[in-house]
Amino acid sequence: MLCPYCSSEQTRVINSRSTRGGVSIRRRRKCETCQRRFTTHEIVENIPLLVIKKNMSREDYSRDKVISGIKRACQKRPIPFDRIEEIVNNIEKSLYNEASREIPTRQIGEMILKRLRDLDEVAYVRFASVYRDFKDVREFIKEITALQKK
Repeated sequence: MLCPYCSSEQTRVINSRSTRGGVSIRRRRKCETCQRRFTTHEIVENIPLLVIKKNMSREDYSRDKVISGIKRACQKRPIPFDRIEEIVNNIEKSLYNEASREIPTRQIGEMILKRLRDLDEVAYVRFASVYRDFKDVREFIKEITALQKK
């Protein structure tokens, strides 16, 4: 690892810590030449996933899009960001364990809904209303009634 300050290759790891639920490792390093310290993050390089959209087009999977959608559903709810990251990490783990590298958006959406239902009912209904494209109040009532039965 090159030192970002003096470009020396003589660096050593001082401390290592697992982050993001074990998905990455944070390493604290020290340069043997200039004695400055810096942090690096190590992650496993995965084979890219392709998402098949409703119109059958394909695009690269975006963790940021998944987080953004969940954050929007959880807005003004008592849900810490760590919990959202945990949900996304679990979804990604499931997706990377799939045999196929092409995943329909429908499958990702259902995985999010399942986890939000267990986390927060309001966030669940918010996400469902956008994901399932509710047209009127009756669809909200139908979803809330089904949620109350469970």
